[in-house]
Amino acid sequence: MFDSVADSYDKTNDLLSFGQSRLWRGKVAKAVNAKSGEQVLDIAAGTGTSSMAFLSEGVRVVAADFSKGMLEVGKKKHPKLEFVFADAMKLPFEDAEFDVVTMSFGLRNVQDHKVALGEFLRVLKPSGRLVICEFSHVPGPLGALYRFYLKNFLPKISGLFSKSPEAYDYLSDSIQAWPKQKALAQDIANVGFSEVGYQNLSFGIVAIHKAVKR
Repeated sequence: MFDSVADSYDKTNDLLSFGQSRLWRGKVAKAVNAKSGEQVLDIAAGTGTSSMAFLSEGVRVVAADFSKGMLEVGKKKHPKLEFVFADAMKLPFEDAEFDVVTMSFGLRNVQDHKVALGEFLRVLKPSGRLVICEFSHVPGPLGALYRFYLKNFLPKISGLFSKSPEAYDYLSDSIQAWPKQKALAQDIANVGFSEVGYQNLSFGIVAIHKAVKR
């Protein structure tokens, strides 16, 4: 499914989020706060657009994804990045290899996100940082309006801009089935992370979860 939307993925996301996706990437980059000498693993990196925000002098960035189509497009768009084919539930990296593990809009797509969180903990160095950005739940009356948009308008709009609108039907369904902010924070803590917290963006449409390996 993701192979089929690789060519238009970034552009379609900008359109469907009304440009908010650029704001969210900036917030994630600030949360990651990569410094010279650090190694950053960006999982579900897609075409590498999110990974480029972490790239600076002295920072190693590995862009990992389970979609070979996304990786092929990414290698052409961002040749400065290191792309790796990887399953989030069985990462092909050594224990304690990375200073930061981050994942944006991909944890929902993993068969068992708790297993993936355990893998993120494994490949992080002691005191390493976890930054997860994911679609979440809007509280209160505004939440009902958002759910109405997901169910009724998102599939129609995606049909205008995407060659594979069924991918965005899946997006709508997966967002509504995803754990709420506090539940995901508890899942992160349960696998062994410390200092777990989250920040809502765009009224809770998106949430950034942060944690530390102790």
